[in-house]
Amino acid sequence: MTTTPRPPRLLLLSAVVLAVLGIALLRMPHGQEPSAPEPSSTATADPSSVASAPLDDKVTVETAPPTAPAASTPSVLESALPPHGEGVAGDRAVQRSLEEAWPADLPAEDEHQLLTAGRALLRADATGIGRAKWPGVFRSREQAIAPAFATARFRIQAAIARRDGSPDKAVVHLVWAGTDRGGTFTDLRITDLFFTRTLKKGEPTWTPQPRI
Repeated sequence: MTTTPRPPRLLLLSAVVLAVLGIALLRMPHGQEPSAPEPSSTATADPSSVASAPLDDKVTVETAPPTAPAASTPSVLESALPPHGEGVAGDRAVQRSLEEAWPADLPAEDEHQLLTAGRALLRADATGIGRAKWPGVFRSREQAIAPAFATARFRIQAAIARRDGSPDKAVVHLVWAGTDRGGTFTDLRITDLFFTRTLKKGEPTWTPQPRI
């Protein structure tokens, strides 16, 4: 079996290609890599570009003072309240602050009854309206005393009802605003009204405790 000889042109082309590659390799300095960055590029970098690198942000975060935990800040509730004179727009923030400070611990029915009674009692005390409905709280002479606050400028800003040491005792926390007889308006007033659970016609009900 005989081998067919390669055409002379193919052999010549192969020789030329090998010769060109050999010359290129001989002209390249020993160990040089064209794609590698120059060693001096890092040393000659602009110092301002280094100062503005993201490293500064990392240092700032690490050296920033830690945030104080909520438990160590006694004024959290006060800071959450709206400023004086905020008006009706700030009442929702007051209500939310009360609910966050004292989580609910009463059945919904009891809480509703206490809030209804507490609001009515506070309104009667401040404006004089409905004092006769609370003979156990207001004596006859107190019912005749002129109200200290104008009815038109009286507003309950927020209210919650919570237990007061036992299941049969409760307190209604109220925050309110009003204008007194001298024309002075004051908001964020705080009043606590205390109630005890009693039986009335066989049904449990919440009765306000007499004022001392």
